[in-house]
Amino acid sequence: MNSKQVLDIFKEITRIPRESGHEGPITEYLRQFAISRGLSCSIDPTGNVLIVKEASPGRESVPTLVLQSHQDMVCEKLAGSSHDFSKDPVRYVVEDGWMIAPETTLGADDGIGIAAQLALLESKESMGRIECLFTISEETGMDGAEALQPGFFSGKTLINLDSEDEGQLFIGCAGGMNTRVTLEYTKEPVQKGWKTLVLKLDGATGGHSGDDINKERVNALQQMSRFLYTEMKKGMQLSSINGGGKPNAIARECEAVVSVPDAGATAARFALFGKTLSMEFCVSDPAIRAASAEGNASEAIESATAGKLISSLCCCPHGVLAMSQDIPGLVETSTNLASVRTGDDGRIIITTSQRSSTISERDMAGDRVEALFRLAGAECERLYAYPGWKPNLDSPILAVCVESYRRLFNQEPEVKAIHAGLECGLFLEKFPELDMISFGPTLRGVHAPGERLELASLDKFVALLSDVVCNYR
Repeated sequence: MNSKQVLDIFKEITRIPRESGHEGPITEYLRQFAISRGLSCSIDPTGNVLIVKEASPGRESVPTLVLQSHQDMVCEKLAGSSHDFSKDPVRYVVEDGWMIAPETTLGADDGIGIAAQLALLESKESMGRIECLFTISEETGMDGAEALQPGFFSGKTLINLDSEDEGQLFIGCAGGMNTRVTLEYTKEPVQKGWKTLVLKLDGATGGHSGDDINKERVNALQQMSRFLYTEMKKGMQLSSINGGGKPNAIARECEAVVSVPDAGATAARFALFGKTLSMEFCVSDPAIRAASAEGNASEAIESATAGKLISSLCCCPHGVLAMSQDIPGLVETSTNLASVRTGDDGRIIITTSQRSSTISERDMAGDRVEALFRLAGAECERLYAYPGWKPNLDSPILAVCVESYRRLFNQEPEVKAIHAGLECGLFLEKFPELDMISFGPTLRGVHAPGERLELASLDKFVALLSDVVCNYR
């Protein structure tokens, strides 16, 4: 197995639709891959796939290794992009040593993990028995990992291929959950003589709500509500606010439709606000932009409800809440204001997500969000809660990977925990005997358009994985 083989398979995968909850095409691709190579393939009722490659001659006594990735990808695109994730191949370019999807997410999270498993399955190298597990809907709730039943795989050592920093071996991760808010509203007529404006923030960098939450990037929802709060005091009606995307992505865009007594003055203040954001976030979000245009609205959200909504969004916590007291530099607890949708059915849906290495702190973060929005008269519910993965420094597979990395690259790998959520926490809850590790190549900008894969890091990732699997005893 080499990195060219892995990259060629990944290029095939970029042509296959695989949005969370719609993994049918990639599941069928995996099934056909196994059939064409005479490998055993099992698919459970949820859609998880297991492909087994029996041990090479003379390696029958080697304990089984489980290699794991997830089938789905986060589907995000730039505003105005015509890309249709349900049918269009991901368009990518290779520039300066990076494979980049300029307008969309690339899907290297976790398509590159899938590709590495498939390359191993068709490799002629001598190795013990491997079980390749491909779960579904990891990005939206870890549904596949949650539904795994005892006996679906037999190995007691698992390598998760869903990490994003080459040279780092992960032995722990945060747990998480979503807190969804529903605020009901009625409508009132727009004041006679007032003009309607469409206010839009876009061009924010965005990113992964776990890996990138400590980078102090613009959250477009948070910043739009900041502006609306000041305008509300001058006289304003809100017809709608919509923005953000997936719960595990930092909001890059937000649009608000407002009616005001002096549209010219409001537009000028919004333009100035955009310049303020460009100054405040000149390093993290150099492309942030504020634009306004004339709109048309005859009705608005009833003023008292609109005021509660804007105030709550303005106060809603977003970002790092606590750093680890045990591991320097590790985010312990965070929360993400992910999306707002104003529906025509009289409901406004606000989605947030919380992460923590400690379940009690994760729940506390959710309590803060819930308490705030309940003051505004909203209903709140918790969704998709999953546990963290407690680090085990005495892990046998960790020792194997550290030794292999030293020997291959003549340097020490970093052994770390990650603030992002991995399925390993659920695996450990269901299969307490599992010994696990996670590693991968370097990815940047995951969960946002412009996601990219560093090709030099892919070489090292593939070399490490091949060496560990082929020399595992």
